[in-house]
Amino acid sequence: MKEIKRILSFTRRAVDDYDMIEDGDRIAVGISGGKDSLTLLYALSELRRFYPKKFELVAITIDMGFSTPVDFSGVEKLCEELGVPYSIVKTKIADVVFNIRKEKNPCGLCAKMRRGALHDECIRQGCNKLALGHHFDDVVDTFMLNLFYEGRLGSFSPVTYLSRKNLTMIRPLIYAQEKDVRYFVNHHPLPVIKSPCPADKNTERESMKQLLAGLERNNKGLRHRIFGALQKAGIDGYKEGKLVVYPDD
Repeated sequence: MKEIKRILSFTRRAVDDYDMIEDGDRIAVGISGGKDSLTLLYALSELRRFYPKKFELVAITIDMGFSTPVDFSGVEKLCEELGVPYSIVKTKIADVVFNIRKEKNPCGLCAKMRRGALHDECIRQGCNKLALGHHFDDVVDTFMLNLFYEGRLGSFSPVTYLSRKNLTMIRPLIYAQEKDVRYFVNHHPLPVIKSPCPADKNTERESMKQLLAGLERNNKGLRHRIFGALQKAGIDGYKEGKLVVYPDD
């Protein structure tokens, strides 16, 4: 199947380039229900069938506790088909962020609380690594957000060790563009859940995505050049010359 081979190619290359997986790892995949995390789950599930270093997978969802319950039954069914144990952790994060704190810019606090809940569940389940579904476009978007709004050069790292939790975060999709993920989902239907968050599509990140999309139309390859600059400068652990651009990119 062409679409999974492409995603697997990107995933395998990132895992190898950054030594993301070792023998005996127990890896939790953070599942929001969106296309990125579900694609990552599928890719890692396929990778474990032939990767020389043997590892275990579990899937974890942090239920934000929105007033309208989110149906994760489709994700549960997918995990069952893939043979991946699945846990849903119920929280009241949405109530805290939107009703109690009434945050004008909710994304920061929300992300912090979700990360905390996810890290704690990883530890509870005996996982030493947490895989997140950030892809190539997310790397570039985050770099530009940090530059525009914080005046600093940086993005999230391919591999991050959290010493307080003794937990390593890995991002195996950093070489896969969003269009690759979208293509995979369109040709291999996954139980993607529409975000119930009232701030969805109304964030600084979404504005940056639109800005870069506009610039890219007149400057083809802009995102690749930004990613390449990250690599050449060795910012946040990125390595030079590791990104392979396919002919149709």
